[in-house]
Amino acid sequence: MTRRTTRRDMLKQSAALAGLGLLGMPEWAFPAVPQEATLVPFTDLPDPLVLERTPESRIIDLRAIDGMFTPRDQWFTTQHLGHPDVDLATYRLQVSGLVDRPLSLSLDDLRAMPSRDLVFGFECSGNRGPTNGLSSNGRWRGVPLRAILDRAGVKPEAREFVFFGADHGDAEVEFRGRTYTVDQQYGRSLQRDQALSDEPLLAYSLNDEPLSTHQGRPLRLLIPGWYGAPNVKWLSEIHVQEDQYLGNYQARWYRTLKAETIDGETKYVETAITKMRLKSFVARVSRLPDGRHDVFGVVLHDGSPIRSVEVKVDDGPWEPATLDPETMREKYGWKFFNYTWTNATPGEHTVTSRVTDANGSVQPTAEELEGKLTFLEQNSQVPRTLVIG
Repeated sequence: MTRRTTRRDMLKQSAALAGLGLLGMPEWAFPAVPQEATLVPFTDLPDPLVLERTPESRIIDLRAIDGMFTPRDQWFTTQHLGHPDVDLATYRLQVSGLVDRPLSLSLDDLRAMPSRDLVFGFECSGNRGPTNGLSSNGRWRGVPLRAILDRAGVKPEAREFVFFGADHGDAEVEFRGRTYTVDQQYGRSLQRDQALSDEPLLAYSLNDEPLSTHQGRPLRLLIPGWYGAPNVKWLSEIHVQEDQYLGNYQARWYRTLKAETIDGETKYVETAITKMRLKSFVARVSRLPDGRHDVFGVVLHDGSPIRSVEVKVDDGPWEPATLDPETMREKYGWKFFNYTWTNATPGEHTVTSRVTDANGSVQPTAEELEGKLTFLEQNSQVPRTLVIG
């Protein structure tokens, strides 16, 4: 099923959302559209915009963000091997391999362990283009991975921690010109220092509700600051081993191939999809009653502190945007920003954002990423186009 969102729909939504400020909620909770404002349609989107909503994939409309947390039933989703039907009554998380005490834990066992919350906003590594609809933000709850591994007792020779989902299916494996079709579980791995850190979480709820099927019910791995692919859904087994894991969705599918200049020579470097690249995008532009325009956008990042976000109109200078203080409190959550555009002239315009983190890293331009041959990890600045009437 697909859902068509027209500009007329968005204007109706903006009018409805404008009244939410009267409910006494804090300003940041509903950043959607300032009161009595009018949404300015983007011309870089088709009208109607077809938002994919199928059993395999769900793309959200970021123009309609109305709060810090994406509702559970609206979260983006994408997967490769279908949605496994996991029986909650018989479900067990298996911990095997190089451990002193192999474990078989029910969902009740996991819920009985000390838990913690994690605000984490992430995106699919294939998220790109003007829609950026394969991204969401939520409050997760679960058991720290380290607590599970401490209970199992990790052997000294353990180096690789492999996480398998209950989803599996045929995968094509190429080797020296030949292709083999084999049944393979979805799997990703972490190295020892990553797995035994305090960061990864085995989550069983999202926004205070049990995980939905689309979000990996009953349990999923979360690695704060990483792209969606390593955050294995429908987690069924943790296997601890010494050798490097070379599964299909780690060694072949999720890689970036990019040209880099090393010692004056161009070399093509292949890297794994892990931490999110620094990124911002303009989600919508609204006309205010006084004639000014509010530019609202989102930052996605790996948890490194954010120094600034800037916005420019057309080829004008970069101007500072205001980062939302509430979203800035959460290390791994997405960040909101606003920029007030004054004296907008009638006609066609572009509006672009860029983010800089505390390490001095700046969101790249499309030209700076021309040497990247694969489409994953697309974090370039995206000029949004619109017409001021």
